[in-house]
Amino acid sequence: MSKPILAPTGRRERKRAETRERIFRAAMQLFAERGFLETTVEDITEAADVGKGTFFNYFPGKEHVLGVLHEIQLAKVKEAHEAALAGTQPVREVLHHFMMRITEEPGRPQQLARGLIVSMFSSEYIRQVVVETMKRGATLLAEVLESGQERGEVRRDLKAEDMARTFQQCMLGTLLHWSLNPPLPLKRRLDATFEIFWSGIRAHDLPSRRSHS
Repeated sequence: MSKPILAPTGRRERKRAETRERIFRAAMQLFAERGFLETTVEDITEAADVGKGTFFNYFPGKEHVLGVLHEIQLAKVKEAHEAALAGTQPVREVLHHFMMRITEEPGRPQQLARGLIVSMFSSEYIRQVVVETMKRGATLLAEVLESGQERGEVRRDLKAEDMARTFQQCMLGTLLHWSLNPPLPLKRRLDATFEIFWSGIRAHDLPSRRSHS
């Protein structure tokens, strides 16, 4: 999360973007430390060193801060989409890298992951944002998988849309399972999940990764 969320050109726009990002990062830190339900708007404004009026100029409520996270997540889907269409990397590498990238923010501490999951059930706004983000993400992922089918890397007897949804289900299921269990590196679980997913969608005449090792 080191890159700025937005990169406006005007001085006024840059200042607004910086304030919005400062509020977002302060909120994410508090959600990770205290949990989503336990964090108040007052907590966020104090941590971000802004007034409540300033906060409400950017967000109607604390749950709306999480909308910024979904902007970041969708940008990562677009990055994977561009990488796949460029054709310079195998689709397997694009998908694996994307699975690691998309879980970076929600998978930092387990408490944050749990808080984000809780927010989806406690806020209709967040639920709608997640649903819309996943729909748009699935469309782009399907195009990534279609490019793999065209290049002979991915099975052609499966629909790209079905594989895209399965990818999302595998990723979210792994994140949920990890968040509820004793500490274990998330990357290890994601690697295992990805290998199983890839083994099911790779072209049958394409050697598996392990056969290379």
